[in-house]
Amino acid sequence: MSRTAEEIATQPACWRRAVEAAAAFDGLPQPGERVAVTGCGTSWFMAIAYATLREAAGLGETDAFASSEFPAGREYDRVVAITRSGTTTEVLDLLTRLKGTVPTLALTADPKTPVMDAADAVAVLDWADEESVVQTRFATTAFAFLRAGLGHIPGLKTLEEAAVDAELAVTEPLPASVVEAEQWTFLGRGWTYGLALEAALKMREAAGAWTESYPAMEYRHGPISITGPGRVAWMFGMLPDGLAADVSRVGGELVARQEADPLADLIRAQRLAVALAESRGYDPDRPRNLTRSVILT
Repeated sequence: MSRTAEEIATQPACWRRAVEAAAAFDGLPQPGERVAVTGCGTSWFMAIAYATLREAAGLGETDAFASSEFPAGREYDRVVAITRSGTTTEVLDLLTRLKGTVPTLALTADPKTPVMDAADAVAVLDWADEESVVQTRFATTAFAFLRAGLGHIPGLKTLEEAAVDAELAVTEPLPASVVEAEQWTFLGRGWTYGLALEAALKMREAAGAWTESYPAMEYRHGPISITGPGRVAWMFGMLPDGLAADVSRVGGELVARQEADPLADLIRAQRLAVALAESRGYDPDRPRNLTRSVILT
């Protein structure tokens, strides 16, 4: 078993610990604050999911930006940065620029890195750190930590319920037709669009796979043209009306676990990425052309 696969399997326990950590942490965004969330790569996609979920819950205007694209001069009550390594150049540059102008919070896995001094407050989730270059458990645990800080959201499962769903997601067999497909398109609505972006990234990173990701309602405005026999459309969360029939009409295979928490469903996509990488002779722990952290010179 790859180290990535082992780390994927620990996520239910990590999420439960994130709930406890969030309850004891002073520095999370407060209701009514105008918040920006930032990161790079996977962390940016988790920022998108959290920002959309927080604003939809009525807890305050919330934006998400790649750290390199953070808008200058826009005013926020708090900025949250997600950085597993604590060394990513664009994140550190942004936090340095914001120092003294707005309260900043960083989520990191490594307390021995420059982010400890760059941010005003730091949540260290070192028990969710990873040996694999490919992020899995740290990303979802950081999201779970932030999601726990939102409190109960009507219509959304509790994180304990999500962890129960995750326990199934780490063990149940993946459908052979999905593993053997030649192309995958990941879809989401609202906060789950961030998960769709992350699922596609995992497939590209670990397995060099042909994957795409879109908001679900945009899928029919062009992207559906890529779907057909031997190709998968994977929906995170509730299916829009008519989408199942549209995928069937073009001969594609639809994956939609509407009964499961979408964050738990992301685990299945992570496992698919590992399975595909191994079937192609790739090392999912050490993907091509990637390092644990991007440090620019």
